[in-house]
Amino acid sequence: MRLKIDLHDIFSNGREIDTALHGIMGEALDKRAESVEIIPGKGSGQLKKSVLRFLEKNYKGRYHRIEKDDKNFGRIFVHFRWK
Repeated sequence: MRLKIDLHDIFSNGREIDTALHGIMGEALDKRAESVEIIPGKGSGQLKKSVLRFLEKNYKGRYHRIEKDDKNFGRIFVHFRWK
């Protein structure tokens, strides 16, 4: 199962972004998803940096790896490995 979240609509509201990210990551952990696709958009890159810091701070150790899409700058994949 792969989950996806698009942050384009809520890019200017930090609290909504945190809530949305907590929601999608919680769902991924509950359902044991294989990956989550997060779309912060291309823009200046500030939202992408914010998302990466959020994941590092709140979910470090719960995911296997983070992949920044080399073909599309505005997309991040969070991969999980379940035993």
